[in-house]
Amino acid sequence: MLSLKKNIPLFIKTLLIIGFGYFFWLMLKITLEYVPLKTDVSFLMIKQTEVEERPEYLWFFYTHVYASIFVLLSGFLAIIRKDFGLKNFHRNAGKIYIFLILFLAAPSGIYMGIFANGGFLAKSSFVILGCLWWFTTFRAYQLARKRKFREHKQWMWRSFALTISALTLRIWKVIIVYLFHPNPMDVYEIIAWLGWVPNIILTEYLITKKQI
Repeated sequence: MLSLKKNIPLFIKTLLIIGFGYFFWLMLKITLEYVPLKTDVSFLMIKQTEVEERPEYLWFFYTHVYASIFVLLSGFLAIIRKDFGLKNFHRNAGKIYIFLILFLAAPSGIYMGIFANGGFLAKSSFVILGCLWWFTTFRAYQLARKRKFREHKQWMWRSFALTISALTLRIWKVIIVYLFHPNPMDVYEIIAWLGWVPNIILTEYLITKKQI
């Protein structure tokens, strides 16, 4: 029984790694739809007004999409705190993660949030998400610079909880559409908040319980 208990955390970690790998692969497939720079596929099909009327929109969009796939990967590699036999691997993965969010992914995400579908509720959610994403990441960076590594770790988890909203948003969308078949715009307003609010609540709970 004691051996079984010891193996449970390892089993859970293995499941999380496999689960992340699967959803990362799905996100990579979505990202590759926009390679080379295409304007008539997937999400951009419903954003033709912005594409045609706001020349800068595409550049913010491509910046967000291309940067975010590397944010997901580097964030996951940093959060599991393994060096894989490579010197400073964890630190370098964290640096890449922080740089991409602060200078590319979060600012472009905030811009896109202003023009999000779903009305004011969806727009406000994505803008708040982008701002919190930037702030939690910057705070993690500040604490690392001050060598306050416990607090740094907690803020990195907060940041990563917001990062994986790209995954959880899509999971919630599948569940809600399958169960309730709502109007598409209603779905967008709901998942705009469900994509990240439960993530951050769960993270705060785990921090409070000293699990992180």
